[in-house]
Amino acid sequence: MDLKATLPQDWQKQLAPLTETATFNRLSAYLAARYQETVVLPPKDQVFSALRLTRFENVKVVILGQDPYHQKGQAHGLSFSVNPSVKIPPSLRNIYQELVADLGCNQPETGYLVPWAKQGVLLMNTVLTVEEGHAHAHRHRGWEAFTDGVIRALNKKEMPIVYLLWGKPAEKKRALIDEDKHLVLTAPHPSPLSAYRGFFGSKPFSRANAFLVKTNQTPIDWCLT
Repeated sequence: MDLKATLPQDWQKQLAPLTETATFNRLSAYLAARYQETVVLPPKDQVFSALRLTRFENVKVVILGQDPYHQKGQAHGLSFSVNPSVKIPPSLRNIYQELVADLGCNQPETGYLVPWAKQGVLLMNTVLTVEEGHAHAHRHRGWEAFTDGVIRALNKKEMPIVYLLWGKPAEKKRALIDEDKHLVLTAPHPSPLSAYRGFFGSKPFSRANAFLVKTNQTPIDWCLT
């Protein structure tokens, strides 16, 4: 698997130094082997779906999770999202519960978050691949350095960005962000194990939109119905 070749052109330009490193090359070789030997999620052509759907120049909000869903048929390259025909996972159900409470949206009928991505919401995990049935299987294989690079590139943008960092792996990226320019909102991961520790009631959607309006940007239409 040639990881660099699957990276969208606009992001290739922004991440050029990073994609020439030994760490990135080792990650690419590791993934090539794992895709041959076992079931890796998401499918090869969807690993960079988040970057493909949300161009670098269009990023207004970053929602950062941990690693992809590890059950068959769930992960399709966007953090927390599933295709319309797939049952909504528990973490996303909790996100929707907060969405309804925060903004009064109707309960979405599917877990498909592409409408957010097309408005400038980068839906990314700290690790972009996983093995079926084995959560965190690709942790510490090089993805963390790659997603650090994405955050560093975005941090240099003149237009302020909202970062929603959900869970401890995501919160580690906070040190890479200039909070004099950008807004960082942290919360526990929305999984059933941790959502009640402060994710519920965090009002990320209204707070993100308030910042976008304050910085003369178009707010996100978060409601999915």
